[in-house]
Amino acid sequence: MAFSFTNKRGVTYFLHAKVTTTKTGKTQTLYFFSKEKKAGVQEAVPQGYQVAETVNGLPVLRKHKTRIKTNGSPAGSHLFLLAVLK
Repeated sequence: MAFSFTNKRGVTYFLHAKVTTTKTGKTQTLYFFSKEKKAGVQEAVPQGYQVAETVNGLPVLRKHKTRIKTNGSPAGSHLFLLAVLK
């Protein structure tokens, strides 16, 4: 079953992917939403991404941001970050 997203206006969009080759020869996966199911329809949102909606109601993929909880002091956050990285 294809991944679908219904926006605030009630319009349903389907997530698609297309693999392309850049001018330098690297392969790149392009993700896009469409109102109709076409070739390249995806079953789920890619790992590390989340669906967001623009002000105009169009769905977009965004990289999922991880938040680090700190106690508010710059020194404490620095120490916490070092502890997480080790």
